[in-house]
Amino acid sequence: MRQTIREDHENRIVTRAADAQAKFDEMARSTYSFFRGSCLLFYRDMVGEDGWMPTVLTLGDVHPGNFGVMPNADDVPVFGVNDFDEAFYAPFTWDLKRGVVGFLLGAEEDGGLSASKQDRVVRAFLDGYVDATHRYAGELDVTAGQMGLADAPPIVRAVLQRSADRSRSRWLAKKYLDEAGRGFRASTKLEPLTSRVPEFQAAVHRYVEVNELVPPARAGQMRVKDVCARHGQGVASLGLQRYYVLVEGPAGDATDDLVLEFKQARRSALRGLVPPSEFELVGEAERVSHAQRVQLVGGDAFFGAVDLDGTSFMVRERSPYKDEVELTELSAAGWREYAHTCGAVLAQAHALSDEAGLVDHDVEPDVVAAMGPRELFVDDLVQFAHETADRVRRDHAHFRTDHALHAFAQVDRVYR
Repeated sequence: MRQTIREDHENRIVTRAADAQAKFDEMARSTYSFFRGSCLLFYRDMVGEDGWMPTVLTLGDVHPGNFGVMPNADDVPVFGVNDFDEAFYAPFTWDLKRGVVGFLLGAEEDGGLSASKQDRVVRAFLDGYVDATHRYAGELDVTAGQMGLADAPPIVRAVLQRSADRSRSRWLAKKYLDEAGRGFRASTKLEPLTSRVPEFQAAVHRYVEVNELVPPARAGQMRVKDVCARHGQGVASLGLQRYYVLVEGPAGDATDDLVLEFKQARRSALRGLVPPSEFELVGEAERVSHAQRVQLVGGDAFFGAVDLDGTSFMVRERSPYKDEVELTELSAAGWREYAHTCGAVLAQAHALSDEAGLVDHDVEPDVVAAMGPRELFVDDLVQFAHETADRVRRDHAHFRTDHALHAFAQVDRVYR
């Protein structure tokens, strides 16, 4: 456990990244946070499993916090998978196995649910996936679009409506802009880097060119007004470089500006561990961008990749629509409804692997056949969830002990 955590965070430890210690502190805080921040450890325990299963473009890091509301290409809020950092072509069951453990631990810690209710949440997640996969293998059009207000269940519809009602100008003034609206305000989270505006203006021009982006009218002339470093965001990504770039909107009065996020891309935890397949993605930011284009029908118009100072960055819009279901406020029934919805959303993401992805055959019938008898398939994964959650808890106890003894202030040195 210690060696894997050190290896996974080697660059952040060596460079003394400002948020690296914060990430380890957050991982020590709870088992669920530890699970979210130790993807590589999870998948090293998966090596050799399910090599005979159908390969899809997996999300790679399925848990309750990686689904949410975001803008689509028409700047309308939709609900779907929203974190592609670990995305990779792998057996479809790898996503389900990480998902069932994530929903079990999330329901336990964020939901405070009993063991029997956690079990029902996991089953609801699997039911949502199985039901939707069978529909996509039948007549349901997988490219029909993401879940919007018209077709969302009540628990998601409420969040979508809240996002749709949010004012961009108020959102900008409240979260980002200085009093004059000329740039970012300084805070513990935002560190203005105004001197780097020319550098990021050039990067934005490269990003538009490399990604063959046709900026929508609301992006104006893609003029960079200001730049800031963003600190203390996420769990898995703490310690990675992250910048916000303020792009002037058409009005020119700071009421319709855009915020683009430049987030350092890293190696997927699945790379080198998945069973061999003919589907290989080169470049980390390009891999993340590919996953977003495949798994979100008509997704964020600004999603792309660009290099900056020799480092690969993923680019996307920070939108006032970005929102998520408040997991700590859900009832047991709410957790089941949310888990079922997320299972169905994940099924669509997998089914799109042969539409815009690299899979060259109709994958949904293969997944349906591979699942076999439904009751057996679900029961196997529920048992996996409980057994693996127990191992995660043991690993977390080891991690807490090591962290208290400053084990993650250094990396493993390789001796001759």
